Amino acid sequence: MKAITMSTTSLASRLAVSASLPRMRLDQLQYVKVGFLAPLSGDVKAWGEPGLQGCQIWVDRVNQAGGVVFGGSRHKVELLAYDCQYDPHLALSGARKLVHEDGVKFMMMLGGDTYPPVQNFLNEHKILSSTLLPSDLSPDTPYLIAPCELHPIYVITGVEWLALNRPHLKKVAMCAQRDSLGLPSIATYRAAFEVAGIDVVKELFFNITDVDFPSIIASMLDAKPDILCWDTAYEPFVHALTEESFKQGFEGQIISCTADDYPRMVALTSVEFMEGFIFQFPDFDDPALNNPSVNFSEPNEFYETFNKRYPGNWSAVSWEYASILDLWKSAVESADSIEPVSVLAAMKAGGVGRHAFGEAQWWGNDLLGIDHALLGDWPVVEIQNAKAKIVEFRSILDWWVDHGATLEKHMRALGQMWDQRISPSPTADIVPSSEFLHRKSNI
Repeated sequence: MKAITMSTTSLASRLAVSASLPRMRLDQLQYVKVGFLAPLSGDVKAWGEPGLQGCQIWVDRVNQAGGVVFGGSRHKVELLAYDCQYDPHLALSGARKLVHEDGVKFMMMLGGDTYPPVQNFLNEHKILSSTLLPSDLSPDTPYLIAPCELHPIYVITGVEWLALNRPHLKKVAMCAQRDSLGLPSIATYRAAFEVAGIDVVKELFFNITDVDFPSIIASMLDAKPDILCWDTAYEPFVHALTEESFKQGFEGQIISCTADDYPRMVALTSVEFMEGFIFQFPDFDDPALNNPSVNFSEPNEFYETFNKRYPGNWSAVSWEYASILDLWKSAVESADSIEPVSVLAAMKAGGVGRHAFGEAQWWGNDLLGIDHALLGDWPVVEIQNAKAKIVEFRSILDWWVDHGATLEKHMRALGQMWDQRISPSPTADIVPSSEFLHRKSNI
């Protein structure tokens, strides 16, 4: 596997340099304002609230160390949140308030259905913004970046790891909800399994309401798979599919993009059944995250602090927004400016960026229409004795160099290329993620 040169400069060392500058009284410090536009209530708050909580830990750590330094002065970070409830209309109202009334220079968003309504506004005001969903990117989003989660391309790492470490697994059955998350993820899994020489013996799409899980699992098991793949199914689906496969006696391999609240799945099934379950999101108490190449500062301490302050709320987004803030702070200090255009230029200087899991390449033109996503390494996570453990970091970039054409082929077959998303087919049968999320409580 080709190696990307890693930077060993951590947030801690940068803060140490910052701390050497002359100290000012707190009341003399100026403020730099960051916006957080995401759902903090309603059905989708799990994708916003833990992220805001993680950001507050980050803000406290940075401010205690002296703040952000630019223009010859220290600036405390002020985090301003707006609860858009995953409502497109509220998202636009929130963007206007955060920019016009609060004066934010950087906006963090969940993205998805709440991004299109704010796109023109943010472009007009040249507000640097971030999303957790790279599918928001296109040539029409010059100030939008996806510097953390490159969904769904990172799922290739789990498939690649399985092919190398469990080569006897040759047949997979997979399923997904037919929506704007499930379709690109199925396309990526198709490509990854094809490259790995694993045959897809069954593929099922299901609607997002009235899902007949026993029938889905029975149909998948009829194909005699070695592997069951849950794609990027939503948490209730992952739990239901896993429990049903246990009830129907499956004894093979399971792979999924996510395994949120995996202890509950262990409780629904057994420790033995969940042993070897592969997914993509680690707990941050994992010792592997203390590797010098990892750019997230003191991840174990962050995880411990988060769970003390917000017990039971840990999720992937708990660290994702905070990792974006780390990248933004570094770019502000490098640009010696808070202005969005200057910060974006500093962020992309040299074509590389400080992703949470290591140095990565600014990428995306071929698949997303713009090089505004960071592509590098991503962890493969395995459940071992009822606990998530990183078994390896693998390079998405290396896989893309060798197999990008295969991924493009499958993305285009499902209408998921950027040009197809901008001008979708009138016959496309895709359920918006907002429709699912507002129905989720009925599942």
